[in-house]
Amino acid sequence: MATTAQLFEEPFDADEYIERLAWRTPGGGSKGGAEAFDPKRLLDEFKCHIEELKQLDEKIQRKVEKLEHQCHREAKEFAHKVQDLQRSNQVAFQHFQELDEHISYVATKVCHLGDQLEGVNTPRQRAVEAQRLMTYFNEFLDGDLRSDVFHNPDKIKEAADIIQKLHLIAQELPFDRFADVKAKIASKYHDLERQLIQEFTAAQRRGEIGRMREVAAVLLHFKGYAHCVDVYIKQCQEAHVREKLDETRHSDVEQYLKNLYDLYTRTTALATKLTEFNLGSDKHTFLSKLIKNIFSSYLESYINMEREYLRTRGAMILQRYYDSKNHQKRSLGSGSIQELKERIRQRTNLSLGPSIDTHGETFLSPELVVNLLQETRHAFERCHKLSDPSDLPKNAFSIFLLLVEHLCVEHIDYALEIGLAAIPSSDAKNANLYFLDVVQQANSIFHLFDKQFNDQLMPLISSSPKLAECLHKKKEVIEQMEVKLDTGIDRTLNCMVGQMKHILTEQKKTDFRPEDENNVMIQYTTACSKVCGYVSKQVEHVRKSMDGKNVDTVLAELGVRFHRLIHEHLQQFSYTSMGGMLAICDVAEYRRCAKDFRVPLVLQLFDTLHSLCNLLVVAPDNLKQVCSGEQLTNLDRNLLHAFVQLRVDYRSARLGRHFS
Repeated sequence: MATTAQLFEEPFDADEYIERLAWRTPGGGSKGGAEAFDPKRLLDEFKCHIEELKQLDEKIQRKVEKLEHQCHREAKEFAHKVQDLQRSNQVAFQHFQELDEHISYVATKVCHLGDQLEGVNTPRQRAVEAQRLMTYFNEFLDGDLRSDVFHNPDKIKEAADIIQKLHLIAQELPFDRFADVKAKIASKYHDLERQLIQEFTAAQRRGEIGRMREVAAVLLHFKGYAHCVDVYIKQCQEAHVREKLDETRHSDVEQYLKNLYDLYTRTTALATKLTEFNLGSDKHTFLSKLIKNIFSSYLESYINMEREYLRTRGAMILQRYYDSKNHQKRSLGSGSIQELKERIRQRTNLSLGPSIDTHGETFLSPELVVNLLQETRHAFERCHKLSDPSDLPKNAFSIFLLLVEHLCVEHIDYALEIGLAAIPSSDAKNANLYFLDVVQQANSIFHLFDKQFNDQLMPLISSSPKLAECLHKKKEVIEQMEVKLDTGIDRTLNCMVGQMKHILTEQKKTDFRPEDENNVMIQYTTACSKVCGYVSKQVEHVRKSMDGKNVDTVLAELGVRFHRLIHEHLQQFSYTSMGGMLAICDVAEYRRCAKDFRVPLVLQLFDTLHSLCNLLVVAPDNLKQVCSGEQLTNLDRNLLHAFVQLRVDYRSARLGRHFS
């Protein structure tokens, strides 16, 4: 049977069970083994095993029947126990009902006895209280307050109760006989009322809620209870304001200014809503005075803290930007020497001092500008709300001056100075010209500055004398920047012309005096091609860097200088007939390049130059007719003669007689 129990291991599978039984029987394996398969032996084993299973089943069945019988017996015993408990519970419930009825009876008797005692004791207490009040009244009548209750601060609650009752009694007495004592009682009444309000205020400041509740309960019967409510509201406001502002006043000025603006704005908004209620005829004055009492100490020092914060914040924003560029800010100099250099530079267009390499950096940051303008915008908003109306224009102007200092002077003007110092000399080769990028960014920044001036500052000063000062300061800043911009643009144009001149040095004399004129292809020269390519890039650069009429003005100046350079360049060579044709082709290419300027004057100049070049190839007999043409008739005869002198056949063909 032990073997059989092992075969019933979980999980049970009948096929597996038979297979294992057969495998354990010698000669019964399905695949054989050490012994050959013996079906008779396997059958005997199965029969034997079946008998064992029957015996096991009978044993288990007897055990099940025994357990069932035991379960039935225990269930009957449990049912008897439950019935006994139910009977016990019923008895206990009846006892509780009897006890409850007895308690109710006793309570009724006690209440009745209490009513009888109260009916006897109440008149007695009233008599005692009346006697006590008469004693205190006599002290006021005699003018000598001997009782400790009126002098001991710890008994102020008891004294308040006594004086409140005496005050009610005194109001019922005739004035002619008791005027003096009524005045004394009233004086003590108001004195105690004042002390209680002071005690309430002190407890509120200490945060003693329990003491506040006690004092308020005493004051409830006094006429000044409404004043206690006012004091509570005022103290709550002052405590809240003080908590929000004092903790950041010296540690975090930015947060302090934000909190002050937020609290003051919300308080004034609340006051506006309160005016909708019936608070009396002078409600506006009352609310304004209340707000002033709460914020006066903070508003008096507001503008000084605002200016100091903006000064510190602006300097930090600037320094953080230059540190990110690993740039040590250069000293731009001051005083008469710097002014003298500036005047010399403006009049002579000379670069005073060595040129510096900025590696294409303009030192102008849109992000920095946005941060400065954002800080200033918040400052204008706070200034508008927190400044006294009479001081508003002056305060707004002081904030504007800080913006001018940080944005216009310390950033834009500094970048212009660096940009001017970085402009190479006009004879530099392959110079990189970044000043136009400075011009572009400076213009964009100043547009933002001008927008804030109109949107934020103008509404604050438009009706005050400070308007003229602001406009004058703005004009002064604009003029100073325009001078430097004009100087930088002029020197940049000189560099462009210098680069063109350097390219034109590649022009060979043989370009216009070819040795074999029969094999020359009619096209523009290499130098001309390079110059035109360079000029086209610079024209596009100018268009991207300028806006409005400035584009035409700068391109007109560049075009005039470009024309002058080509005009002077052509006069350095002598021309054969075929060379003259090449010169005409070059000038035609220059004229095509000049069309990109979209400036009529520049195109007209190159049209005239093209006509002058015709003098290099026209037949001698037709010179006079050509000089009288529409393009050349108004030109100086000496200029025409100078061009004719460039022909190699000038002397041999005696062309000078046409200008005699």
